[in-house]
Amino acid sequence: MDFSRFGNKFAGDSGITLLMQDLNDGLTNPDAIMLGGGNPAQIPAMNHYFTELLKDMATTGELTASMTNYDGPQGKDRFLDALATLLQQQYGWKISAKNIVLTNGSQSAFFSLFNLLAGEFENGKKKKILLPLSPEYIGYADAGLSPDMFISYQPTISMLEDGFFKYHVDFSKLVIDDSIAAICASRPTNPTGNVLTDKEIEHLAALAKAHQIPLIIDNAYGLPFPDIIFEEVTPFWDNNTILCMSLSKLGLPGVRCGIVIANEAMVTALSNINGIVNLAPGSIGPAVATKMIHQQELLPLSQNVIKPFYHQKVQRAVELLRQAIPDPRFKIHKPEGAIFLWLWFEDLPITTKVLYQRLKQRGVLIVPGEYFFIGLQDEWAHSHECLRMNYVQDDEAMQRGITIIAEEVANAYAE
Repeated sequence: MDFSRFGNKFAGDSGITLLMQDLNDGLTNPDAIMLGGGNPAQIPAMNHYFTELLKDMATTGELTASMTNYDGPQGKDRFLDALATLLQQQYGWKISAKNIVLTNGSQSAFFSLFNLLAGEFENGKKKKILLPLSPEYIGYADAGLSPDMFISYQPTISMLEDGFFKYHVDFSKLVIDDSIAAICASRPTNPTGNVLTDKEIEHLAALAKAHQIPLIIDNAYGLPFPDIIFEEVTPFWDNNTILCMSLSKLGLPGVRCGIVIANEAMVTALSNINGIVNLAPGSIGPAVATKMIHQQELLPLSQNVIKPFYHQKVQRAVELLRQAIPDPRFKIHKPEGAIFLWLWFEDLPITTKVLYQRLKQRGVLIVPGEYFFIGLQDEWAHSHECLRMNYVQDDEAMQRGITIIAEEVANAYAE
């Protein structure tokens, strides 16, 4: 069958589709050790909470109403109003429901945003999305309708105590000219767990404003919910910022609800895309979140249940890794947020794509680091020495997986 240019690009394999297929295959294989995908943890307290909330919504008819009616293309009005009020009260942001639009997951939001702002223009110009720090989220890589839609730069690396390191934006390298359509960064960062400092965010926002382009912040793991962030930082939004959030890491990835907070012109554009592509975003997630806000439970659950759960899990994962891999060439990016650890095996004699295949043969699913260095112009050995590990599995599975990783890494170094 002949496909169009669009079909050839999006019907083929990509890093994100292979990752999601591995995630699905792992869920059907009871012996697989899932240290790769982005599925949030099964937090017993949150699962119980959602079960009881949905029972209550079923009794009152709210659940049925959310399933049997379309919302508008901007999303459920009651949720838009409730969230705008919450953000006004929490941070003093001057926003209303007109500044918020919902999408069917944040992946859908980024597809629309990137192709609205960048790519090929009527006048023949081509524009790109600037990722100021690489590595970045694997899901961005293939979201552009045009080829080579992204450009990124190597970070500076700070070596910290206890075998940790941290990436920082190297502002001396950033080039912003009329070929750049927008700046985009995740905070906390998937895959590394890095959190851009307040100064870095302020600097990026100033650069965006000076060049009259938007700053896109991927806030899927950040404040005020789900609050999987272990650093003291200040949430940021202004009229030139496009802030993207999600209900997935609350524990609701299946409802596919992305949230975009932006100026009214951008909200209108995304709403119109929703109408054409989806008719309307899904309704169940926004109905659940509205109930959580009205009952004043969304933020307390994020702060007191979700955040402590992940903080304890990441500390335990670091402990297990340190015990299993004492090699001084092994380093961990400082875990500042999100649900992953970023592992660096300096001078690894094989690529992490090869390491991934060896681990997969032994039933351990991780994600090789090569997929995350999107838009880099120059070859960088570091990009072949890192891998992303999800730390949300139970301790027994995580320990078995880490033991196998340690064995395969030792074998690779021995080669």
